[in-house]
Amino acid sequence: MSTDAELHTLTGAYALDALDRHERAEFEHHLTECEPCALEVRELTATAARLGLAAAEPVPPRMKDEVMRRIATVRQEPPRVTEPVPVRDRRRVRRAAPRTPLLTRFALAACLVAAAALGGVAVWQQQQLGDARQETRQAQAGAESVARVLAAPDAAATTGKLSGGASGTVVVSRSQDRAVFFAQGLPALSGGRVYQLWFSDTGGTMRSAGLVPRPAPGTSEAVLLDGPVGDASGMGITVEPAGGSPRPTTQPLALMAFAKA
Repeated sequence: MSTDAELHTLTGAYALDALDRHERAEFEHHLTECEPCALEVRELTATAARLGLAAAEPVPPRMKDEVMRRIATVRQEPPRVTEPVPVRDRRRVRRAAPRTPLLTRFALAACLVAAAALGGVAVWQQQQLGDARQETRQAQAGAESVARVLAAPDAAATTGKLSGGASGTVVVSRSQDRAVFFAQGLPALSGGRVYQLWFSDTGGTMRSAGLVPRPAPGTSEAVLLDGPVGDASGMGITVEPAGGSPRPTTQPLALMAFAKA
């Protein structure tokens, strides 16, 4: 059983959910009779929540060690109770008990900063790991789809010249209902512009087939066209504003008909 003086010092530990089951039950009963402690718990809990949401940058490597070193030099002082108080007057004393000393509150705030920041970084790192795994799965799925198109018995290739001295090759598989595009020598674009691929459907309608990732100089990258080939008879490539366009806004750099197997 904790004394009243000890209970007044548990606001920070309670806000951080650092009490065991019995201590927590005893302190929650204390909160029903001590408004200063209840107010302090609300303030510290709100601060911890805000700090947890705001931790978006990696914590400096020495931050935890420095916080723990400083905390070790600060003694948490209990409220000043000079003499025993009759039972009938204890409620009044509890309500009038002094708040945690200012220096001690700074120490508690430091604990909250360390806990919230480290917790925020852990969540951030977990999210980054999840994003990396998702990107890896997507890349693997794309590579497998490209391999299936290239290895299909009915795969057929068409090669053409693009403006600016570049060249392109498109491989289509009707059995896979997919197409793969290779570009060599595409010049870099400025102003956020992008290369966009298009399916040429029946009647000359151009259907977006995705963007060409920015390749490294002197390299050629296989790009799996977005969506099924369907009844498309060929493909084209244009230069579009950042993010691409729903319809071509420039003259095609090239139009290539799909070869037949």
